[in-house]
Amino acid sequence: MRIADFDHLVLTTADPESCRRFYCGALGMEYRERDGRGAFYFGACKINVHARPAEFLPAAERPLPGSLDFCLITADDIETVKAELIARGVPIVAGVVGRNGARGPMRSVYVRDPDGNLVEIAQYAHRQGGRR
Repeated sequence: MRIADFDHLVLTTADPESCRRFYCGALGMEYRERDGRGAFYFGACKINVHARPAEFLPAAERPLPGSLDFCLITADDIETVKAELIARGVPIVAGVVGRNGARGPMRSVYVRDPDGNLVEIAQYAHRQGGRR
């Protein structure tokens, strides 16, 4: 078996409206509902959002709001991203800092969503956004 790519992750939120404001308003994702399930779309990926643990089955054994730590890739200049986040009132946890991602060196800024999930937004040093 060879795993080739990443499709989605599931985020459990205590406050769906605050969650939607953050991911759509602060991060510019698009929210869509289909068959009673909501998700934030960006590029060729999505984040499914559940309002309570095990809302849809099968599910993680112990999903909790605020338990995620994940990285999103931006095609924009990371300094510009940081300035936009600050202008939108999003507190910066750390950054801009150097990190090593799955595709090599990158520069990152860290924020928290309304549930306390750590969201890393990164720009690769030699490649803009995109996928492999």
